[in-house]
Amino acid sequence: MRKEDLSEVIAIEATLYSHPWSYKNFSDSLDAGYFCNILQIGHQICGYMVAMSGVAESHLLNISVAKHWQRQGLASYMLQFMEQWSQQQRAERIWLEVRESNLSAIELYQRSGFCRIGIRRGYYPYLLNQREDAVVMCKNTASGEST
Repeated sequence: MRKEDLSEVIAIEATLYSHPWSYKNFSDSLDAGYFCNILQIGHQICGYMVAMSGVAESHLLNISVAKHWQRQGLASYMLQFMEQWSQQQRAERIWLEVRESNLSAIELYQRSGFCRIGIRRGYYPYLLNQREDAVVMCKNTASGEST
């Protein structure tokens, strides 16, 4: 992902989420040196992800596939790519949070070997000053097993 990609990334983001990441969220991630990637088919961006590396772990911050490209295995492909990167960073685990209501994403993560670890109460903004809980998930990258 490059700054030149952000207008297209932001356009996709806006169609997917009630509280999308801003241009600044993506730009700051690039400036911080986070693992920011796009998935292109031809010249069209169809997905993207942002992750950060920590001490012996990585954290998936955003993974998204444009609506037209969903349900074709692209998110699984990006997760595998992110796991390979995590292993190169010597991360022992990958962490993520996902909206409790996002059942299709939770199922994808579980199929990819992630395990539910806990709940973060009120983690995500929701409608009219309400908050939604996040499911915290983790995967052990050393053996490919969930924790």
